[in-house]
Amino acid sequence: MKILVVEDERRLADSIVDLLQVHGFAAQAAYDGQAGYRLAQTGGYDLVVLDVMLPWMDGFTLARRLREERVPTPILMLTARSEVEDRVQGLNEGADYYLTKPFDTRELLACVQALLRRQDPQGRAPLTYGNTALDLATGVLSAAGGSIRLSARELGLMEQLLRARDRNLSKEALLTRVWGYDSNADENHVEVYVSFLRKKLASIGSNLQIEAVRRLGYHLEVQQDD
Repeated sequence: MKILVVEDERRLADSIVDLLQVHGFAAQAAYDGQAGYRLAQTGGYDLVVLDVMLPWMDGFTLARRLREERVPTPILMLTARSEVEDRVQGLNEGADYYLTKPFDTRELLACVQALLRRQDPQGRAPLTYGNTALDLATGVLSAAGGSIRLSARELGLMEQLLRARDRNLSKEALLTRVWGYDSNADENHVEVYVSFLRKKLASIGSNLQIEAVRRLGYHLEVQQDD
């Protein structure tokens, strides 16, 4: 998932980008409204995190122009403006959600994940990579040598890895997404379930390998035939 952060406070923008990247998203920043508009206009993002008070073009105008041009990318507005009128204006201009500064990073991540889920409310399109497919509706993982049903945790973990493909997902990100914020699970749980998935991938003749990268987490690699 690719996220654009449009925020003129560079320290805040960079910290949001870092936070999103740690949790497995591909994120980049634009530091003024014009730059953000040019990037968002391409439609190449799954979500725009947008400040209101921006140089060259304010967030309200940016959101309105994107909607006028029928760019459907979800918009999460971040702003210090807390008045009802400002929130209403942001939503009317095309924002999908409005988060007031200062905010808790957990709330920001929850909003990001909720808005991304709205794009695929059924969440049932099979995920494929290499010779392997995951049916999200049934939890069945299939490859050249057969198929196998995954447990709920295995399904959640495999889904995250397939969506990220060759991008590293940290253990922290996987814990948050698969086990949830309030879980007592720790990084050992991730390691155990990665081991389960490796065995199941091998058992069905999958050409996917779950690779571990020190301090960065896990990603998938497609193994080529010799």
